[in-house]
Amino acid sequence: MMDLRIDMQRASFAQIGNLGLLLLWHILHLFVSIWYFLLGLAYVLQSHLISGGVLKSYKALNWASYVIELLQWLEAIGVKRVCLYDTEGVLKKSKEAILNKLKNAREFKAYEDLVDQNHMALEFSSFSDGKEAVTKAANLLFVSSCRGPDPDLLLVYGPARCHLGFPAWRIRYTEIVHMGQLKSMRYGSLIKAIYGFTTVRQNYGK
Repeated sequence: MMDLRIDMQRASFAQIGNLGLLLLWHILHLFVSIWYFLLGLAYVLQSHLISGGVLKSYKALNWASYVIELLQWLEAIGVKRVCLYDTEGVLKKSKEAILNKLKNAREFKAYEDLVDQNHMALEFSSFSDGKEAVTKAANLLFVSSCRGPDPDLLLVYGPARCHLGFPAWRIRYTEIVHMGQLKSMRYGSLIKAIYGFTTVRQNYGK
């Protein structure tokens, strides 16, 4: 009788132990599931923040990718001299990535002469460079031919219909075209802007 009671107690303890292990396994599984759910949620949230341009570290990469594509379009059209200007200096910080993607482009220095027609000359400038640097950059902004020290055509990508701090005294005779948001850029819109610019210049020349 005593042995039977001991066996029953052992069986009961074993059953309780198995239930405890099963409960512990379910708890661990729940924690792991919650952990992976939170990781997935954080990834989705981060993706939305990156897409929305909220995270500055990724915002520069987004801008650079759009600018690289835009420069490839300009290169295909035959533009040889380009100045990239933005108020925060994001593109200037990304110039190595941009130059690495554009094998036929080189960085233009203020003291150099623009005589190399085999490469696209790129200058990186920002409002933070000061008026002197910005003034020098004004000589190279999206020009399609060598017509003088001031830019012929200024393409503005941004939400505001203004020149975003670019020195007004250097664009008195410059054609300014507002292209809308950079992330919404279209090749057709670029061709239309340049075609309209050349048409106006031809008529003006007559």
